[in-house]
Amino acid sequence: MSKALYIATTEPNSGKSIISLGMMQLLLGKTAKVGYFRPIIDDFKDASIDNHINTVLTHFEVDLEFEEAYAYTRSQVVQLKNLDKDDEILSHIIHTYKAIEERFDFVLVEGTDFSGEGAIIEWDINVLIAKNLGIPAVIIASGTGKTLNELVGNLYMAYDSFKEKGVEVLMAVANKVQPENVDLVISGLQKKLPAKILIGVIPLNQVLGSPTIKEIAKELDAEVLFGSEFLNNQVEAFSVGAMQLRNYITHLKKDSLVITPGDRADIILGALQANISSNYPNLSGIVLTGGLMPEDSIIKLIEGLSDIIPILSVKGGTFSVTNRMGTIRPRMYAENKEKINISIQEFERHVPTNELAQRLITFKAEGITPRMFQYNLLKRAKTAKKHIVLPEGTDERILIATKKLLDSEAVTLTLLGDPEQIRTKIAELDLELDLESIVIVDPTQSPHFLDYVTTLFELRKHKNVNLAMAKDLMEDVSYFGTMMVYKGHADGMVSGAVHTTQHTIRPALQFIKTRPEVSIVSSVFFMCLPNRVTIFGDCAINPNPTAEQLSEIAISSAATSAAFGIEPKIAMLSYSSGASGVGEDVDRVRQATDIIKTKRPDLKVEGPIQYDAAVDSSVGKSKLPDSEVAGQASVFIFPDLNTGNNTYKAVQRETGALAIGPMLQGLNKPVNDLSRGCTVEDIYNTVIITAIQAQGL
Repeated sequence: MSKALYIATTEPNSGKSIISLGMMQLLLGKTAKVGYFRPIIDDFKDASIDNHINTVLTHFEVDLEFEEAYAYTRSQVVQLKNLDKDDEILSHIIHTYKAIEERFDFVLVEGTDFSGEGAIIEWDINVLIAKNLGIPAVIIASGTGKTLNELVGNLYMAYDSFKEKGVEVLMAVANKVQPENVDLVISGLQKKLPAKILIGVIPLNQVLGSPTIKEIAKELDAEVLFGSEFLNNQVEAFSVGAMQLRNYITHLKKDSLVITPGDRADIILGALQANISSNYPNLSGIVLTGGLMPEDSIIKLIEGLSDIIPILSVKGGTFSVTNRMGTIRPRMYAENKEKINISIQEFERHVPTNELAQRLITFKAEGITPRMFQYNLLKRAKTAKKHIVLPEGTDERILIATKKLLDSEAVTLTLLGDPEQIRTKIAELDLELDLESIVIVDPTQSPHFLDYVTTLFELRKHKNVNLAMAKDLMEDVSYFGTMMVYKGHADGMVSGAVHTTQHTIRPALQFIKTRPEVSIVSSVFFMCLPNRVTIFGDCAINPNPTAEQLSEIAISSAATSAAFGIEPKIAMLSYSSGASGVGEDVDRVRQATDIIKTKRPDLKVEGPIQYDAAVDSSVGKSKLPDSEVAGQASVFIFPDLNTGNNTYKAVQRETGALAIGPMLQGLNKPVNDLSRGCTVEDIYNTVIITAIQAQGL
């Protein structure tokens, strides 16, 4: 079963809680532990909690504290957005959700309510959250005050918004529909929405649409004089007791609320008597206005009654209280078992629950978003903290990244360079970096220096390297850092912020060398596009690979893709697709594809294929209609370094994509290269993936 479901509404007061309660009941019948999460909730007063979270956690006995069940209040989100901290918002939401996901078999995620400041941006936020959590959605709209076309159009636009962002919609629900229009709405939605979308149409329910005495008391800040045990009484109507009692009681209706000034003893006693009379309907309660209290004799009389309804006292006048009554929106709360049970019954009666459960079982997320990918990287790095050496310890970007890495608690670090220079630089940058938390090593002063020199000599003497040459080489930070990895004094190395690619990887090729089953070292970039993460290879190492080398680069890249949670669908790129093109370059790609299919028939691979056919489903279908890869490729293998390097940089610059890498493939131990134009974020991400490689990928 899918791990989660996102419930999203298109507007306020849509009756979203019916779906939440019904889904919780459905899920608890299918799996043992169901969690609940609301990314953004309405602001709540100090010493209080969000009512809806409390209702769900309490009624279904969910093992979560209130503070664990949400990420932000509405005002916190508005404040962060005003500071352009959208990334921080989404990262924290993902982190909070993941903490819940780890503890439960399934998580029900409920979107925002479209109330208060910032409501205009909420739709985009809901779509973005669902996309980044990688979970399907149920969308809801209210039929109140809408024509059939408006209601159907509202749900279709919601479906289209989610679809456009790559979020699968499992079901559309029209709520609060007039009972006589249910079949009409079902027919309208079936005509407008794709056949695969499940449809639920829930009729307006008078009980669910009515507030309780408790809700009215809270809204009016009322004092409860009598009947506190009956505060869950539903209020289906209200009327003002201003006329003579003999005339007023003829207007009483079932479950209605009597509103009258506190000094109208005749109305108060008459209403109480009517409530217990078999000739009049049962009432829900009485509201006494004007801050007036009945006389002591009347109070005494009421106290002696065997059957009583809630009596509230409010300070406002009858006119203002009546107006406020009309604006009270009914809500769900934990103590009102009747409303909760009715909500669940309505959900089960009007929603295709079995089909929905089946869709959840078979749902599979397509791809992974950049933020979720980065979250998963950090989480994996933390599972087995590795030691990474950074040879360029005096570079400003390296030092800032070091601070960020240590704050994340994902790795331990060694910086190479003059210790005094590094400390001075840290002070100049005002980094507040705890020097006790990192190791700073000057290669020539290291107690391992002579051992490293001797080891290098033994490893390279067949290449005419003598001890003096080995000593000179070991004074170079790239050689020293690589030797730390070789000797097991560090788990991996990241360099290249100052040095060239050749300078960084030459020592690794000389003595760390390639794994037994690999004949060529290659590289990949993780291209974090707006809505997905793909693999580009080789964009950094091999200028003109042969067909055999191309096939090996592809196989290595597919292994990397799978290891990092991306299903490999390999596109062997060229200037033509399928059998149409001729020429040496396209033939080389075609041959490489055939080698892959022979060596690894289990891999999904297509080649030669053009980039547009690899990423665009319509183009892919037209050019290669029977392909498993066309239009949905996740691993892109470029025919040469010139094409690959230029393409990754063009995509990065033109789309704003984050390019993580290059990550080298094929070495016995992880050594990775940075671009000399790298950012702090590039360094941070490359160290994280190096640490994951060191865990044994």
